[in-house]
This record gives sequence, C-alpha cells and structure tokens, in this order.
Amino acid sequence: MKLRSLLALAFSIVALAAVCNAQPSDRLVAARIDRYIASQMHRYKIPGMSVAIVRNGKVSILKSYGLANVELGVPVKPETIFQSGSMAKQLTAAAIMVLVQEGKISLDDRVSKYLPDTPAAWTNITIRHLLTQTSGLGDYPPEIELRRDYSEDQFIDIFKKAPLNFAAGTDWDYSNVGYVTLGIIISKVTGKFYGEFLREKVFKPLGMTTARVISEEDIVPNRAAGYRLVNSQLKNQEWVSPSTNSTADGSYYLSILDLVNWDSGLEATRANALFTQSTLDQFWQPTKLSDGRVKGYGFGWFTMKLHNRRFAFHGGAWQGFKSYIVKFLDDKLTIIFLANSWEANDFRMARGLMSIFYPEFAANESFGDYRSEPKVTQLVHRALLGLANDKVNKELFTAELQSELFPAKAKKIREQLQSLSLPVAVIHLSELVEKKVVGDLRVYRYAIIDIGQSMVCTVKLRQDDKIAGIEISELR
Repeated sequence: MKLRSLLALAFSIVALAAVCNAQPSDRLVAARIDRYIASQMHRYKIPGMSVAIVRNGKVSILKSYGLANVELGVPVKPETIFQSGSMAKQLTAAAIMVLVQEGKISLDDRVSKYLPDTPAAWTNITIRHLLTQTSGLGDYPPEIELRRDYSEDQFIDIFKKAPLNFAAGTDWDYSNVGYVTLGIIISKVTGKFYGEFLREKVFKPLGMTTARVISEEDIVPNRAAGYRLVNSQLKNQEWVSPSTNSTADGSYYLSILDLVNWDSGLEATRANALFTQSTLDQFWQPTKLSDGRVKGYGFGWFTMKLHNRRFAFHGGAWQGFKSYIVKFLDDKLTIIFLANSWEANDFRMARGLMSIFYPEFAANESFGDYRSEPKVTQLVHRALLGLANDKVNKELFTAELQSELFPAKAKKIREQLQSLSLPVAVIHLSELVEKKVVGDLRVYRYAIIDIGQSMVCTVKLRQDDKIAGIEISELR
C-alpha cells in the first residue's frame, strides 16, 4: 500500500513536460500520453518511465513519470539514467559506420581479417553480416555464464566453438553474439575499448553527455534501479558479472536526453551530423538474403513500411529495464521511451504511443486485465521458442498432440512465429490474457503483440501440465 501511494504521489508531482511553448495540439497529445502511460504503469506495475516525442527535429514533448529508485523514493527526471538493452545495438552499428566512413574498415571485410584463427565455418562472415543479423552466429552459447567474467579473447574462443545456425547470408536470426563480436572488432581496429571509441566519436560530438557503457562500480549520477516482479512482488534486478554487462550488444547507460540528441544526430543536414545521407540510408535498408528473400532489418534497426508509413524501430530488454525507439522516416517523428521494469510490454506500449499519432497502429485492448501464472507462462514460452526455432522439445506435448502437430502443423506455427519482427522475443511479445477450464483441460489465451501485427495463442493443458492443444490465430 505504501509503495502504491508513493508511486501515485510521484506520478502526480513529477510528470515533467517540455510543452511551455507548445501548440494546443501538443498539449492534447501530452495529455493523451499521460493517460496512456498512467494506464500502462498501473497495468504492469512499472516504477518509472521517461518519454520523448521529437517532431521535425525538435523536442515537442519530454515527460518523466514515477520513481527511478523505489527504495529511496527518488523520482524519474529527464536526466535519469536507464539501461538500454538491445535498443542500443544501433549505437554499436554507429561506431562501425564511423570506422567505415573513415576508411578504416569495409562492410564487406571478412571477420577473419580482424580475428585470428577463426573456424572454417566463419570464412564468409563479413562485417555486414554481423550488422544485419545474417551471420548465423545466433545467441550466446550455453557455455556462457552471465555471472562469470570473460576477457574479449575468451568470449571469441567460446563463440568459435559453437556451430553456426546457417551459412552467412542465407538466413536471418537475431544474434547478440554478432554484436558482441562487432564491439571486439572495434577494439581490435582502434586499440581502444569500444565504449571509449563511442564516447569520443559518437557521444561527445552529439552532446550525449551521460551516455556510457554500464559500470556498477563507478559513481553514476541519476542512475535508476531496474526491477522485476516475483510472485507479484517488486524485486531488484538480478546481478550479472561486469564483463557480461559491458558487451556491445546493448550494455549502455542512457538518459532520455541522450537519446533525443542521438535522434538529432541522425539527420544528415544537421550541423553536428555524424553521417552522410547515404550512410544513414544503409542503417534503415532492409536486408536481402542470398535466395532473394528480404528481412526488415538494417544496421541495428528493424525497418518496416506499414499503413503507408515507413519507419525504423528497436526495443531493448535487460536487467529490469525496457526501452524502445520508433522513428517515422518520412514524417519526421520519433517516439522514445525508457522504463525500469522487466514486466513492461515494450512492443504493446510502442504501438500505444504510435497510435496516439496514427490510430491505425493501435493494438487490440479489448481483453481483460493482465494476469500472470509464471509456471504456465514459462512452459508456453519454451514451447513457442522451440516451435519458432525448429528446436522444439516434443516432450512438452501429449503423445496425441505430437502425432497431430508434427510435422505439418508445427511447420505452420513456425511460419506464423517467424513472421514476427523478433521471434526470439516471443517471451516479451506475449502475455496471458485469459484462463478458463473446459472439461479436464485448462485453457490459456496469450496475446502476442508485435509492431506490425497481433496474434493470439491458445494453449490447452492437461492436469500433468502436458500441452494437449496449441494454435495461433490473428487477434481481432
């Protein structure tokens, strides 16, 4: 009760808006954002958030809500530092493109040029493949323990031993390993820690004065705490080792002010622009695979055209934080938010904010309140991830469903899940919205909310928690 009152007080007192000279339309938008964020913070029990709206290169709305630190009762303000998660892969990509513009590397250079003794399977992997998530490297191998420290050479040695998911350029698969490798290559080329290179070449020129790589031991003014829910109780973020919390796949500290300045730097006509227009176009250019298929991912940005609007976006999730940036490329509109809660549904919230400007992006909000049943949800997530990656554990299903599901129905479900912008993030995209009992079965419905589409997954469980039925359909 005390926490709830404290959050409510912080929300009412601390909501800050850069709308002093705003037009009425901006004031109306700001009020709608306030109402929407209030509803989402209540729904997901989010302690604190920062939101920025940039129109035509200028900040039209800058708002802060709730608490940066619950234990100390510290409110969020524009200077509050959040952890970025994978949203900041675009910053790692920016460091690479600075090196490209300086002529120090080429996008078509092979990784083996910078890393010694790479395995034969890596022969054709290029810098471009790492940037566009088409290298085949996949996610962290099981040998990586997040609470253990590794040197850069140790990371690479472990990565080398893992089999590729596919030959470079033949498919797309979200790869944190690929971006960790990019950071290590930056260090090899420049002779500096990739974070130091970013500070000199990106953060300082753009006025991103508080942006930096994560460090728990340093004194970081205005640093927010990250939170998660355990049995509906707010808990602090889980600890990971310093080395696994400083890799180039998204281990950054950023304030909303840093991200506003980052967005400003993504205009080739600006005086402090880092990149030419041709370079910026590559950030947002969809990737063409070797068989002609196209994936909407550029250099650290997803890219899409929907409802006749071209936009780029990326989210992040790490250590009790969520983040998101959406940039409408032709409309000169950017939406950014940072939250200090693992439970925040970043994809849904991005669509909610997008729909304030363009109603056609609205997600279905007609189902009941968010409810959590952790053990069942974990089971469903394992099943969905396995189906999405074609690495499903058949033991999760009843014998009857196994015979019905494999191979044809499982293939169809895999295709449905692979149509998501980020299949491996189905654990962030889906949430339990309904539970009922039908005969001897418990029936669960999960909403899967992506930027471009919405689906519902219906799962039927026996008393022994074996999955007796699973199907995915469009959410209407």
